[in-house]
Amino acid sequence: MTTASSDRWLSRYAVLTAAIALLPIGMGALVTTLDAGMAFLDWPTSDGQNMFLYPWLQDFHANREKFVEHGHRLAGSLIGMFSIGLVALTLRRESRGWVRSLAIGILIAVILQGLLGGFRVIADARVAALVHGLFASLIFATITLFALATGSNWTSGGHVSDPMNKVSSSLKFLAIATPLAIFSQSLLGGLVRHLGLALHEHLAGAILATVLTAATIAASCRSGQAWLRSVAIGLLIVLLVQMALGGGAWVTRFGFPPTGYVAVQQAPEQILFRTAHAVAAMFVLMMSVQLAVRVLRLNWLGGARFQRADSLPVGSATLAGGVR
Repeated sequence: MTTASSDRWLSRYAVLTAAIALLPIGMGALVTTLDAGMAFLDWPTSDGQNMFLYPWLQDFHANREKFVEHGHRLAGSLIGMFSIGLVALTLRRESRGWVRSLAIGILIAVILQGLLGGFRVIADARVAALVHGLFASLIFATITLFALATGSNWTSGGHVSDPMNKVSSSLKFLAIATPLAIFSQSLLGGLVRHLGLALHEHLAGAILATVLTAATIAASCRSGQAWLRSVAIGLLIVLLVQMALGGGAWVTRFGFPPTGYVAVQQAPEQILFRTAHAVAAMFVLMMSVQLAVRVLRLNWLGGARFQRADSLPVGSATLAGGVR
């Protein structure tokens, strides 16, 4: 039987796994920015050498592209090992079948992600690199959802103030539509980064996604549920950061004539803004998914408690709020 203590440790390990996942995500974004995806022509070996025996640090000054790409490969191996640990810990400490299945699904997804990265190299396919990046954002979001589901607030829904109150239909719609819009925007951003396409569509999508996200944040804050408000505020913060990074990425890539600023391709500031913009997009998606799942969870808890209260004898409905 799972105890509260084991839940906390499992959730903490999931948070650590999500943090480790940022290493291959960050390195992968840098690989794309530097166009270093084909720094090595082979995989899983690196220039014919075992991945773990390759003299990686020698490339720090000698070959920037190889240093970054091989670092991405090593980071991918690291998240693979942490995913194995997540499954082992879950099977030992977690009794819920769907949570166990989710842990196994994360491991399978990480393995497929590694194979997809290898295919991108072997086939020299930029489209595969695009899919590789999008899939990484989904894996990252899923790991954080695992941490949420094993956390102390999952059962109670963050100790809702009114356990009989379900969230509004408009908030449910916004909460579901927002991550879909953000993921679509990430797809357009990937087309810009990997294929040099859909720049203006990406800008239009940014406006739509921002408006929709802002509406979701406002509705969540007005819901009166602290469990929603806390993540909504987090989403607002990462959204503002992402907008600032997007502006920086645009200026450092295309210049800013009113000030006389001329963009220099592959300048340090351009590399920084473009890479950070890509990573921040994954945080925006992750926070929107977190918010959507919390909204659906509260709606389910409210409905379940209402049904239990309705089935109790008259005068006993007040007890339903204590049922979990």
